[in-house]
Amino acid sequence: MVANESINTAYEFAGCHLVASYLGCDKLLLSDNVNLIAAMNVAITKCGATLLAQNCHVFENGGITAVMLLSESHASIHTYPEHGACFVDIFTCGSTCSPEIFDATLRAYLRPANVASQKILRDQVICFAPSEQANNDQVLSVSAGQSLSNVSTMLA
Repeated sequence: MVANESINTAYEFAGCHLVASYLGCDKLLLSDNVNLIAAMNVAITKCGATLLAQNCHVFENGGITAVMLLSESHASIHTYPEHGACFVDIFTCGSTCSPEIFDATLRAYLRPANVASQKILRDQVICFAPSEQANNDQVLSVSAGQSLSNVSTMLA
């Protein structure tokens, strides 16, 4: 069997994960679950993501944990109003959404004095190749810049 024939399917396995800590936020905004959820929904829409479901829990001290299930993955916020701070994250699969717009929209609403953020890019091509044994597929992960001809050579 030729190596190229052994590759069933190649998938783009890419996404962007943005994590941020907002410090010096308006403490009242951090404990207002109704408007915070509304701001997150606006941020999700503006960044091009699709909201599937959401769940929110309000703690006794007014802190909020909200998780948004997106068609593209997820977004969440964990607020600490007593410290004027929160943790924010959004992960989107593919390249059609903009986590930066999500972040900018939440920053405009919460008005943090300081922000620490990190963006993690995940860009892989995943190739599934049938193995000699039934029900035991080999999975090969390579960087997006690597050509599929190189992958075929690796599988040979």
